[in-house]
Amino acid sequence: MPEEEPRVPLRDQVHDELQARISDGRLRPGDRIFEQELAIEFGVSRVPVREAIRMLQSAGMVEVRPRRRGVFVRSLDRQQLEELFDVREALEALAAKLAAERSESADVEHLGELVARAREALESQDTDAMSEANTEFHDKLVALSRNDLLASMLEPLHGRLAALFRLNLEPERVCGEHEELYSAIAAGDAERAAELARGHVRASRAMVLERMVF
Repeated sequence: MPEEEPRVPLRDQVHDELQARISDGRLRPGDRIFEQELAIEFGVSRVPVREAIRMLQSAGMVEVRPRRRGVFVRSLDRQQLEELFDVREALEALAAKLAAERSESADVEHLGELVARAREALESQDTDAMSEANTEFHDKLVALSRNDLLASMLEPLHGRLAALFRLNLEPERVCGEHEELYSAIAAGDAERAAELARGHVRASRAMVLERMVF
């Protein structure tokens, strides 16, 4: 008999869906999250919903405001954004360096396919497809580092910044930088890959901070 796939805990199912809604902008900073409504929507008790919210709170994606007796999608001020980008720059550079050192040809080929998809989407002005390809590019790059701890540290950072990156107003720059980064990883040039990753995060930081109203 075929082995049954392990069941995903209810709290993880709720967590993953809420994280996706925050990342893609369906839940925006300042929006309130109602436990009872979510419990009804997902057909579960309030316990897994509460546990999922605690997980999101630990990742910095939501905040509990006792005086208002509610849970809200967390807004980011300038200092918090600066801190997020500081950490992301260091971790992304490490991920790119390790990817260049450890990736195999099949993995690099997949990375190249994502770069090509993003370029094609850019030329056809399909912003959703480009955003999806760029997100997958970063996910794949982290996977190529073959460092589970690094991946677990980057995941909540990507989640908190994802909605901002969907407002990408510099698609040509992003696409070009991904292509350069892919070339460095494919060539096994770890130091150049790390430096390109640092530059990529710095440019994204400048783009976001320039357009944010604090």
